[in-house]
Amino acid sequence: MPPSTQKSTVRALLRLWPYVRPVRARLFTAAGVAVVASCIGLVIPLVLKWLVDGPVADRDPGGVWLGGAALLLLGIAEAGLFGLRRWLVARPLAGVEATMRASLFSRLQRLPVAFHDRWPSGQLLSRATADLHLLRIFLAFPLTFLLVNGTTILVGCGILLSQDWQLGLVLIVPVLPIVVICSYFETRYSAAARTARDQIGDLTTVVEEGVLGIRVIKGFGRHRSQSRAFRELSHRLRGTELYKARLLAGLLALIMTLPELAIGTALVLGTVQVADGALSAGTLVAFLSTALALRWPVDSIGFLLAISQDAATAARRHFEVMDAPAAEDDVPAAEDGDTAAGTEGGEAAAGAGNGVDGEAAAGTECGGTAAGPEDRGTAAAAPPARTGSAGSGNARAGAPGDGLRFHGVTFRHPDTDPGTPPVLRGIDLHIRSGETMALVGATGSGKTTLTALVPRLHEVSGGRITLDGEDISRMPRSRLRGLIAVAFEDPTLFSATAGENVLMGAAGAGTDALDRALSVAQADFVHDLPQGTGTQVGEQGLSLSGGQRQRLALARAVVGNPRFLVLDDPLSALDVHTEALVEAALREVLATTTALVVAHRPSTVLLADRVALLSGGRITAVGTHRELLRRSVEYRTLMSGGPDQGLQAPGAPADPSRVSGAPADGGVPR
Repeated sequence: MPPSTQKSTVRALLRLWPYVRPVRARLFTAAGVAVVASCIGLVIPLVLKWLVDGPVADRDPGGVWLGGAALLLLGIAEAGLFGLRRWLVARPLAGVEATMRASLFSRLQRLPVAFHDRWPSGQLLSRATADLHLLRIFLAFPLTFLLVNGTTILVGCGILLSQDWQLGLVLIVPVLPIVVICSYFETRYSAAARTARDQIGDLTTVVEEGVLGIRVIKGFGRHRSQSRAFRELSHRLRGTELYKARLLAGLLALIMTLPELAIGTALVLGTVQVADGALSAGTLVAFLSTALALRWPVDSIGFLLAISQDAATAARRHFEVMDAPAAEDDVPAAEDGDTAAGTEGGEAAAGAGNGVDGEAAAGTECGGTAAGPEDRGTAAAAPPARTGSAGSGNARAGAPGDGLRFHGVTFRHPDTDPGTPPVLRGIDLHIRSGETMALVGATGSGKTTLTALVPRLHEVSGGRITLDGEDISRMPRSRLRGLIAVAFEDPTLFSATAGENVLMGAAGAGTDALDRALSVAQADFVHDLPQGTGTQVGEQGLSLSGGQRQRLALARAVVGNPRFLVLDDPLSALDVHTEALVEAALREVLATTTALVVAHRPSTVLLADRVALLSGGRITAVGTHRELLRRSVEYRTLMSGGPDQGLQAPGAPADPSRVSGAPADGGVPR
């Protein structure tokens, strides 16, 4: 095989060593047992030689029975040793596969969101299932027998040459063409194996999307087009597998034919030598028996090379994920001490500097940068004073914190061209401790991207974000995400019970916290399910309505009484009546936390103390709802639902009552 191909294959397979090392003793023992068993098989021809030249030639029945018994014992020993080898490798290699699967899943959890945005889920599923199963098969059988068969061929060739070196050379002649054939085969089979594994991943993606999107497929009558796409991928994979089969068939045909021709030639020459008296009949029998014993090790070369190439491809695919740069913390989690321990699962750690009292919330520092033309020279009003609810479990009274700040934040997606304009540019925004800030903007303005930067689902490209004055890039993610709770616009539920889905937001929270969160999110419908909070909601929570899923996601966000709350349009799927009930309960939660809420409806905006307008990747206006209605044409357009509603002539006072959801006095009910 070409050195580059050989090195690539060997290098890929050697990377499995860290996983194999803990069970190396049993694997080496199993390989040794298999070598001994294979060598016992080579002793049988020598016994036959003694039997033919001795007891058979001398017509000694006792010797014949003795030789037969020896052959029987050698056969039993060989079979027993091969059975022992299989027993030795079965349990440890199942453990190796489980360990690799666990490490792959753990790695997937640590990889950044940008990685998951690029990779189809089917490709990851195939790596975690079919590829690892293939690696276990390789470690259990081909890896051992590459060593065993190689040793057997070397020992067998030595025995052949020792019995008759001329006949031995006849059998060794095919080695050179076999090496050339294997080199040709491996180069092409390796490329085909990689193509096949990737096509399996693509096929898995189509299956997964077809199952998860079955409602859309049925709703639009697209089952035929989906089936057609699946068939096309299946036929493509079938073609690749047939190409692999043709390569392997050609290799096996040549590998089996050349040794057979050599054995036939040796048989003719050996028979002539026996007839001439130059070779004993027993020696010829032993020679041919040894040659036939080497048929399986030689014939298996193609099969073992094929599996090795498949395994090397699976190993490369596995380590493509394992080698992907994970999100690393600048500060080890162990250095956080009690803080990290106290914030696991979204439960806020109590302490000074995190609370807000009534006077602190009414600070005079202006939050955000009023970059828009309507805002220049206008100061934002301070939010109303708020006091944390007693007995809420948040322990936030004390010295005021700095809240959540964006300092010149810029963001560009990692995979975009460097010359592409950033999604967010120079974001300066201050959400004071204990304040609720609504984030408003047109579709595609970057609101969801901005909220994803706070829990570091994406990393900022420039600038920094601070929580109570501490740069989040220097905080371990475990601690950061223990301080922040997030509810996404598209709620994701897991194949677990309704209660377990909610309690994911707070490790160790009890029934009281669960009931309180369900009440805040108006998700009391859970108690009416067949098993109450213990009811399985099914994959993706599709057994529930969109509004029910969104309310459970909101309950998950608030169950841990987080210090910082990020809500991405959390009420978009709710009807007007339920929305009003959720907003009323949510105000109590927002009174004791620092919150950033993406809002599309005026009713959601009214939950906030102040509003930030995001436009063109910048914060163009910051102020109260009433102020922005008066000063910002774009804001009035967004709140009114169209360019012709709620607009006033330049300089004219706005009529907030014309904007849906705004109180006549423009105030913000808190």
